[in-house]
Formats: sequence, structure tokens, C-alpha cells
Amino acid sequence: MLRALLELKPRDVPAIVALRNTAAVVLPLAFGVASGRLGIGLGIAVGALNTMFSDQPGPYRLRLRRMLLAAVAAGASAFVGYSVGGDAVLAALATALWGVAGGLLVALGPDAGRIGLTSMILLIVTAAQPRPPAEAAGPALLFCAGGILQLLFSIAAWPLQRYRPERLALAKLCRQLAASARRRADPGQPLPDTQAVSDVEELLHGAYRARGVAMDALRVLAEIVERVRLELLALDTLGERLDGDDAATLARLREYAARVLEALAEALVAGATPLAAAGAIEGFDAALAALARAAAGTGDARAVALAHGRALGGQLRAALRNADFAGSRGELRLEDHDARLPRDLRPRNPLAILRANLTLSSVALRHAIRCGAGLALATLLAHRANLPHGYWIPMTTAIVLKPDFAGTFRFGLLRVIGTLLGLALTTALLHFAFGGAWERIALLAVFCYGFRQLTTVHYAIGIMLLTSLIVILLSFEGESPAATMTARALGTSLGSALALLAYLAWPTWESRRFRAALADLLDAYRRYFLAVLEPAPRVRAEVRRATRSARTNAQASLDRLRNEPHRDRRIVATAEGIFANANRFLRAAMALEAIRQQSGPPPAQASVAAFARAVDASLSTLSRCLREHGTPPAPSPTLREAQAALRDALAATASDAGTDVAAAAWIDGADRITDSVNTLAHLLQRDAARGNR
Repeated sequence: MLRALLELKPRDVPAIVALRNTAAVVLPLAFGVASGRLGIGLGIAVGALNTMFSDQPGPYRLRLRRMLLAAVAAGASAFVGYSVGGDAVLAALATALWGVAGGLLVALGPDAGRIGLTSMILLIVTAAQPRPPAEAAGPALLFCAGGILQLLFSIAAWPLQRYRPERLALAKLCRQLAASARRRADPGQPLPDTQAVSDVEELLHGAYRARGVAMDALRVLAEIVERVRLELLALDTLGERLDGDDAATLARLREYAARVLEALAEALVAGATPLAAAGAIEGFDAALAALARAAAGTGDARAVALAHGRALGGQLRAALRNADFAGSRGELRLEDHDARLPRDLRPRNPLAILRANLTLSSVALRHAIRCGAGLALATLLAHRANLPHGYWIPMTTAIVLKPDFAGTFRFGLLRVIGTLLGLALTTALLHFAFGGAWERIALLAVFCYGFRQLTTVHYAIGIMLLTSLIVILLSFEGESPAATMTARALGTSLGSALALLAYLAWPTWESRRFRAALADLLDAYRRYFLAVLEPAPRVRAEVRRATRSARTNAQASLDRLRNEPHRDRRIVATAEGIFANANRFLRAAMALEAIRQQSGPPPAQASVAAFARAVDASLSTLSRCLREHGTPPAPSPTLREAQAALRDALAATASDAGTDVAAAAWIDGADRITDSVNTLAHLLQRDAARGNR
């Protein structure tokens, strides 16, 4: 927990995004000060601030829908808050309703969750300033207008740069692949670049994807980059079996591949031809020639590495050839069969997702009920105590309360620390140095920009800057920062404590849920392995997407499990072991997909089919035991027998150099798959023997 509190994450908000978000907040306020209409400027600025974090990467159509919903929700929440704030009971009922609805939105993903959270906050803040409905409509419309202004800033480049988000997402993926090519990966860890791949798929294949000829070219390039990723993963695995000059040659090959990918990324960002990649391609060819000389006449790991290296070179060249698509008049017209997902796998109706979560076993519903009850209690407490700025109590409760214990604990502690630091900093600055209106606006711009940039780096730093920002906004309404510092600090501390108590009153411990996530992971990996062996030449996009989703969910479950208090740490050790060996299984399956794309169907197909059936049966049994808390069987002798039969059959069919390479790759992959599946069975047996079921 301490490590999580101190951890600094990479900055993931581009400077241009933070600048445009800051401009949408600061410019209306500056206009209000200059024109003498401070109230209008302040209302629009608050609305823009509320919608700021809905400005997330994605197609322009998706941004438009997401930010418009955030703006409308802000206006509606403010109107209700102003209207019911004068009655403590009505205010508590409204916050309970908003808490349940906003909490349930986490089932639709983080973007919907942000809209729910900001709506809760606006309802709570406006309820502290009650006014008749006729008077509430004006400020509510200003908040909505501020959100729409933030929306216009976000999509202003749409007519001029229709495909910029897609190009930037592909460029980010290429850079991450280049970084992965330069380092050896831990085979037990999740596959690198998973999130970047998922982002690209959502942009190119999702419900809000752009349309046009250029999009076909982008999809073709994305498919090529996916195949580059497969070959890099296969080469990384083979690096464990090479040493000396062979390992050095393989490292050179990967380095030049990284340079090609970096040149491709730069070209994508600029919308230009990747001319800088010519030198890297020459170096790649030289390293490949050295590997070919070393692998001549052999059928060992060097020959397999050579086959993957040649395939990688072909994919890199194809990517460079297809990079001249950046404009809306891209020349490529290649057919891409995966351009649209099947109807039954398209994103589901949000109402169907919410209905599916209306059960007490749902994390989202339990979180929603905690939010509703916690906010109602905090609102009544604030009214009862009649504290100055008492709305900080329910507001903090809404912000801190998360679906998991680790998140609630971490956000609560960091929010208290960040709020106290922000109050002290801003009170001192405004009291001693920045008392004028224009000075405060300049300071507001600095804090707003820093808040947008640094919140994802470290939450306490972001909250410190947000607190400073809010103090400055309130100062324009005539409130003295120093006079209310104690009340705000007390409200934040009480709100954080209430959030933690609300979670502890009805917890959702991950130690009771992680098995289902790991079972889903094994099932997804099993389906991916079977898809590799299908007659179709490529694993379908929906199979990859489901695999990545299951891996992301399992990783998140494991992270939450690590940060929960446990009496027996062996529970975490078992979960980590299952996760690591499942990832080893997947890497072996991906290496088989790569060799399948090069060499076509595997030799000795009857033996391959028998081996696949044994793997399918073993993983199905293990996933069922995870879900049902049953005792798994011992490592399957049938699986090892099928693997041995496959090895013998492949060795018997090898007749030429090309077949030798394919056979060697399949023998190696089958052995690694068998080892990982048997290790999974051993881990579950040991866990059952300890009584951790």
C-alpha cells in the first residue's frame, strides 16, 4: 500500500490537450472579469472544468457524444441541486439517487464513471446554495454551456484532421513496440503493449469509428503492425535459447526493427512518408544475413529465429509501403475482412449492460448502493452540523469511494494530503502575493494546466492543484481562502473517513472474486489457442479482442488483490502463479500463430488436432475448478502423451529445410504449452491442499 501511495505514473496527457482544456476554463472567466459579467464567466468556467476530464482520446464522433453527455448531465445535476438544496431530506434523497445512478455507471467503463462522478459532485455543490427553480435554470445552463465550450475546443480540428486520433494511436503503438523490441520481457508477465493495441482496435473497429477510404488503409496497417508484434514476441521467446554471437545477432535484428518502428511512428504523426527508415532497413537486412549464415544447415532455434526474422522483415517493409495513407485521400484500397466486427460482438446496448448488473453479486451495483447510502448520510451530516462549506463532506465521499478497498483507501489518504497541501499553498499565495483579479486568473491557468497534466502522474499532486484551483474560483465569489481553510480541511477528512467506513460496512473483497477473473482468462486463452489451429489463415479480430479484455480484467483483479489486507499471503502467491503461467501459455500460442502465418497449416495435422483436444480438455477442467472451488486433477498424463506423439509425428514428417523449421517451432511450442498447463494444474492442486478454496 505504501508503494502504491508513493508511485509516480508516466504522464499520459499531451500538452496540447492540457492547454486547450485550460483555455476553455480560463478564457470565459477572463471575459467575465473584463466585461463586468463575472457571474456568467464563472459559471461557464465551472462547467468547462466539470467536463474537462471527459476529453479523452478517441474518434471525434465518440468525443462529441461523450462530452455532450457530460455537459448535459452537469446542467441537469446543477438544476436539481439548486432546487432541492433548501430541504435536508430532499437533498439527501437526491444525493442518494445520484449516488446509485452514478455508481452504477462504472459498469459501462471509466468514461461513463467520470460523468457519473462529476454529476454527483455538481449536485452536492449546488445543493449548498439553494435557490428557486426559476433562478436555478440560468446557472445550470451556464454550466452546460461551459461543457459545450470544452467540447468545441476538443473537436475543433475535426474538419481539418479527420484521422489524426487514429494516426496518433497507431504511432503510439509503434513506439511501444519499438521499446519492447529493445528489452527482454518476463514471460510470466502480461504481454506488452496490450492497452495500445486495444486503443487502436477501438478507434478502427469500434462503434464510433470514422469512415472513408483512408480508414481502410489504416486498418490494413494496423493488421500489419499486429503481425509485427507477433514476430517480435516469437523472437523474444527464442532469445532465451540463444547465446554468444547468435544472441548478439538477434539483439541487432531487434534493434533495427525498433528503429524502423520509430521511423514509422514519426511518419504517422507528421502524415508523411517514412523516409528515415531506409538506413534501419539496411541494418536489419545485414543482421538477418548474419543470422542466415549461422543457421545454414541447422534445424535448431537459429533456424526458427531466421524464419521469424524473415517474416518480420517482410511485415516491416509492408508497413512502410502502406504508410502513405495519412491524408484523407490515401491511395490504398486493400480489402480488410476485419473492418467490422460481427453484429453479435458489437458493443452492447448500455441499458442491457446496466440490466445485467442489477444483481447483488455485481461489483457495480454494490458500489452504487454504497455511493447512494454514503452520500445521503454525508449530506445529512453536513446539514446537521451546519459547518461552513459542509458540502465538502459529501463531495469528498463521492470522489474517494471506489468499487475496491485499495482504491478507496489510496484515494482517501491521498485526497486528504493533497487537499491540506493545496489549501496551505493557495491561501499563502492569495494572501501575500496574488490578490488582484488578473493575477488570480494567471494563477488559475497555471493550476488548471498542472491539474490536467499531473493528476494521472500522482493523485495527491493533482488534488493539491485542484484544491488550489477551486479556492481561486471561490475567491471570485468573495470568499476568503484563509477564513474557510479549517472548514475545508475538516470536511475533506470527514468525507474520506466516511467513504472508507461505507466500504468497510459492506465490502467487496477481491479475494472472493479473483478466481472468476482467472477462470475467464484461461477460457479466453484456450479459445485463442483453438483459433490458431482453425483453417482460416488469421486469428479473427474478435478472438484477439476477447483475449485482451480477459487479460486486462485479470490483471486489474490481481492488482486489487495485492492491495487488500490478507491473513494468508499465499492466496496472492497462488493467483500470481496462475497468472504468470497463463501468460506463458499465451506466448507459446502466439509463437505458433506466427509460424502458422509463415508456413501455413502445420504438418502432422491429425496429431496436432489430438494435442489441441487434450489442451482444450485440460484448460476447461482447470477453469471450471477455479469457478467452482473444486479440487483439480493432477497434471494430465494424456496431455503429455499427446505432446510426445505430436513431437514424434512432426519429426517424422520433416523432409526439407522449410518443413524442419516449421516442425521445430511446433515441437517447441507444444512443449511449452504442455509445461504451462501442467504447472497450472500443480498450482491449483497445491492451493486446494492448503485449504484456500
